[in-house]
Amino acid sequence: MGTTTGGGSCKLGLVCDATPPRQLDLPTDERAPAHARRFLEEAVCPVHAACVLDDATLLVTELVTNSLRYGAPPLTVRVVCDGTAGLRVMVSDGDPGAPVPRTAGAEDESGRGTTLVDYISDAWGVEPHEDGKTVWFSLTA
Repeated sequence: MGTTTGGGSCKLGLVCDATPPRQLDLPTDERAPAHARRFLEEAVCPVHAACVLDDATLLVTELVTNSLRYGAPPLTVRVVCDGTAGLRVMVSDGDPGAPVPRTAGAEDESGRGTTLVDYISDAWGVEPHEDGKTVWFSLTA
């Protein structure tokens, strides 16, 4: 879990300084995953940037792609980087239906998103709300 980017070092139990939550409305086209990745890179604290940014970038790409493919507008990403709670990334869209994990075959080019989120994140979940749903994951440094 948690890969290193650059020369940062990760230590068990290390906590970040509280960073204000940030949110971005995403375009509802093929640009959305790239916008989400850039936003995430700008929003995370130095501790999480050093320890879990690679994993978080992969997972936010998967969630945004799933929202584009199976969800409905509007599409937003929210990043919360808060002390011992770790890094939490939330992707919301206008469709109330929960993601349906599937088993991808060895030759399939898609179908691994929720499996990756489940395997790499420390925790993840789906929160339905009256305007759609939020799929989130958390990673700790």
